[in-house]
Amino acid sequence: MKTAIIGLGVIGDVHLEVLRAQGKNIVAVCDINESKFSKCQEALHYTDYKKMIDEVMPDVVHICTPHYLHAEMIIYALNKNVNVLAEKPLCISFEEIDAILEAEKNSKAILGVSLQTRYTPASQYVKDFLKGKKVEHGLGVVSWIRDDAYYAQDAWRGKWATEGGGVMINQAIHTLDRLMWYAGEPDYVVATTSNLTHKNSIEVEDTVSAIFTGENGNFTFFATNSAYKDFPVRISLKVDGKELMVLPTYMIYDGKVIEFPKNYKILGKECYGEGHVYLIDEFYSCVKEGRKFPVDGKEASKVLKLILSIYKSNGEKIKIEK
Repeated sequence: MKTAIIGLGVIGDVHLEVLRAQGKNIVAVCDINESKFSKCQEALHYTDYKKMIDEVMPDVVHICTPHYLHAEMIIYALNKNVNVLAEKPLCISFEEIDAILEAEKNSKAILGVSLQTRYTPASQYVKDFLKGKKVEHGLGVVSWIRDDAYYAQDAWRGKWATEGGGVMINQAIHTLDRLMWYAGEPDYVVATTSNLTHKNSIEVEDTVSAIFTGENGNFTFFATNSAYKDFPVRISLKVDGKELMVLPTYMIYDGKVIEFPKNYKILGKECYGEGHVYLIDEFYSCVKEGRKFPVDGKEASKVLKLILSIYKSNGEKIKIEK
């Protein structure tokens, strides 16, 4: 299969490394910054993603661009019946969700979204462990630090129009997605957002508190990138009346410590985990075998709708759009 990549930034480099390690046939790359082409000399180079897709017609295109570009690129590729693996978030608005799902429905190609922390051995272990058990409620905590220099790296960061939000849609989306995956899909949310330490550098939030409720999912969520230091992501669940705490390398259930597999290689930032390796491999298997990818547009839109509802709440309890 012929593979192409749009966007050779931080996350594009991770995709590039995984694809090379898995022996994929990278035929073309696209970026508006031509200096980045040195990373992938073996492929054709483009600065116009539409021209690349039209001329190369890859079997799979990886979209690793800033958030605000995802929707238009996903839709263009699907309309050309090119399989798409897009980085998170799926997009940045309810309207874009509808447009993407419509394009996905009408395309012969499949869409996958990189919510890769579902694919780590640790996450898969927890998901299997919860089968047949009742999750009563949960708690997710993301406490990280991103300084002003982080936001100064790229002009699209920290703006509603281009990033679509702050800590919630960028850093904390994976933890919220896993919490929902474990605890169920809620119907309502009441949330507050604030900018505690980045008032001079961003217009979006750096801290969020949210309470999700519903017949099939109840959990509380807290996220900040204004912490003094990074702390490990934590998910806590009440399971069949017992406490389950999930940390990156182990979990504690009813007072017993269970360690997760450790024979993996971290690609990119450590917080990315090793999930990209397993997710990309599964996506290509789905394309080859004509199977639906588990984290398709509809599935990826679920966590995005939670996040967009957080932004709409403004301290009021509101119904989450399904």
